[in-house]
Parts: sequence; C-alpha cells; structure tokens
Amino acid sequence: MTRRILVVTHANRPDLPELAAEVSSRLREHDIEVHQLAQGWDSLEDDPEVNALAAGAELVVILGGDGTILRGAEVSRRAGIPLLGINHGRVGFLAEAEREETSEVVQRIVARDYTVEQRMTLEVAVFQAGRRVAHTWALNEASVEKSARERMLELTVEVDGRPLSTWGCDGVVIATPTGSTAYAFSGGGPIVWPEVQALLVVPISAHALFARPIVLGPDTRVAVEVVAHATTHGVMWCDGRRSVDLPPGARIEVRRSETPVLLARLSSDPFTDRLVAKFELPVTGWRGKPDGTSA
Repeated sequence: MTRRILVVTHANRPDLPELAAEVSSRLREHDIEVHQLAQGWDSLEDDPEVNALAAGAELVVILGGDGTILRGAEVSRRAGIPLLGINHGRVGFLAEAEREETSEVVQRIVARDYTVEQRMTLEVAVFQAGRRVAHTWALNEASVEKSARERMLELTVEVDGRPLSTWGCDGVVIATPTGSTAYAFSGGGPIVWPEVQALLVVPISAHALFARPIVLGPDTRVAVEVVAHATTHGVMWCDGRRSVDLPPGARIEVRRSETPVLLARLSSDPFTDRLVAKFELPVTGWRGKPDGTSA
C-alpha cells in the first residue's frame, strides 16, 4: 500500500517552498506519495480536497512555527492522523524538531521511526439568545477578549453550572495543558505538563480581589457569559485562528473534546528538557543522579 504524507508550509514564508520541495523530493525517492500545501489564513479544515487527501494519509509534516502547526492540526485532527512539526518559527513549542534537523527527520519518517502521543483538545460552543450559533474546537485555548481597547469586558464565569465570579477584565483564557505554555502562560497561568488531564481558567487583567488562575478537572464544564447589560462586545478566539463575535448576553461553553490531536514524537526526552530549551531557562548547580549521570 502506498504511503501518503502531507507537507504543510506557511504561504507567506518565501524561504520555505524550496525546503518543502526538497523534503517532498526525498520522501518520493522512497515511493512515498507527497502532497504540498501552502497554508494561508483560511482554514484547511473545511477544504474538501485537502480532507480527501488527509483521509488516507500517514502523517502531516509541518514546516513553520506554532501558528502553522495549529493550522496543520485542523487537517490532522479531522483525519485522525498524527502531525509532525519542524520549527521554522520563533519558539516552536509544538514542534518536534528544529530546522537544522530536517534531514534527520526525513530519514526517521522513511523508517517509520516515531511514536504517537495524544493531546487533549477542547470542544467549544457559542450561544446567543439561547440558540447555538457556532461550534468549534481548540488545541491550545479558547479565549474571550474585549473588542474595544478602551473599555473593560464584563464576564461571568461558571464551573459545572455554578457561578464562580464576575470580572471586569480584558478577557479570560480557557486552556488545555498543551496551551498552558501559550496565551495562558503570558496571562500569568501555570505551566501544566502535557500528560496531566485538566482545564485551566486564566483571567486577563481582571479588576477583582479573586482573579487568580485556576486548574480544573478534565470533565469540568466551563461557561463564560458576556454580562447582558454590558456596553462592550467581546470576541471568542480558538487557537488564535477561529473567531466568533460575542454581543452582550452571549455565552460560550467549553468542555474536553473526545477527539484529540495526535503528535508524532521523535524523542523520548521529558517535557522538562523541552521547557528548559524553549524558554532558555538557566540551570546551574545541578548534579544529576548520585552516580554522576544525568536523570
């Protein structure tokens, strides 16, 4: 049976088409069917031609940063196939390899020398006047943000159908452990290891005595309402990609999705090593294990 791989790059990166062509050519030398996709802002999730290609594919390979990887996830999640990111961006927290490792990555793909890891995602529904007007998902986070810079947004947060608090704020982020190092982290939320099943709620610049990030169980249902008498509209973003306008009275409901994103892994290094490397954290005075080796 012919192996098929999709190679996705950012459409506005002039340095990537040549590399994508090289990667594709090397894969084809091993009788692997390759399709290149240059991804712009529009979602690949609703493209029937792309979905048809992904349906029988083995892997989605991403050349780009975290934003491009999130775009590629729209294809891989629907098809139920893993994605493998090669970082050509800045941080590249979701990437499995750096650009200088591209040649090795190709060899590992040819040899099927990778494992697959599941990452929790969020199911997100938006309601207005009691009617569902949008339904989407997120790998990193769903965020509710104010649409007018000069005004605060009034939001009520519920946990499992019970009101938690009402905040005058710039917004609130509901994140997965994968997203804990993204928007939620910049808003002051904790870093949560990927294998932990949890939801994070992180208020952004909230004017309240109780406005701390909270970590909830994986089966918790979180709801955020724009206060009905509010004068400021909001906007809901999922992974910074898919947005829905939120007038006063609008409500979003978030829960764990039954459909994960699959990440192809080339290394068994612990998450701690990735954290130190990506955030360039200084580590001094570490002695390792008693036998003098590293942990």
